[in-house]
Amino acid sequence: MLTLCVGCLIAADAQSTFTQRLQQTSAGEGKVTVKQSKEVDDLVNGINGAKPVTTAPTSPATRKQQENKQQEKTGEQTARQDKTAKESHSESRDTTDLSTPDDSRKKVMRGYKVNGYRVQVFAGGNSRNDRIKAERTGNEIKQLFPGEPVYVHFYSPRWICRMGNYRTYEEAHDVLTRVKNLGYESAIIVKGKITVQYQ
Repeated sequence: MLTLCVGCLIAADAQSTFTQRLQQTSAGEGKVTVKQSKEVDDLVNGINGAKPVTTAPTSPATRKQQENKQQEKTGEQTARQDKTAKESHSESRDTTDLSTPDDSRKKVMRGYKVNGYRVQVFAGGNSRNDRIKAERTGNEIKQLFPGEPVYVHFYSPRWICRMGNYRTYEEAHDVLTRVKNLGYESAIIVKGKITVQYQ
């Protein structure tokens, strides 16, 4: 008998909408008044008072598959965005690493790293103007010294332009003298890792 009464109450409760249940009054409780448009009522209570469609509970395996699919979609979108960003970034970097004015590809020197010297022609700050100056200096040096590799990079906290791969200080000093004679008075020799071509 008790089960039958509970079943009737649940069935009667299931017939009412969410808004109707919310507005029911009980002894000792406050009164709730809901004012909303028909569109909101349909959204909250289902169209024409019908119960909103709910999805059946999914198993953990199914949920995991859905999450993996969502992650794959997100990963593909991120990969596409990264590829686009890299392409636009590489296009801007390619203009700074031209071996000749006519060449539109980045020249990559193959070899191994050893300790040596480079001539630092420009060192600026970390602003956009300093980047432009470093790239401009790099292009000028490439035209003046077409056989020498030129490196325009951002080494925190500044943009720099360096040239050459010299194994001895004397080689670097000879180039430094020529660079200073061309008007780059702030040029210096820096010690570090250089790329030496395979023989």
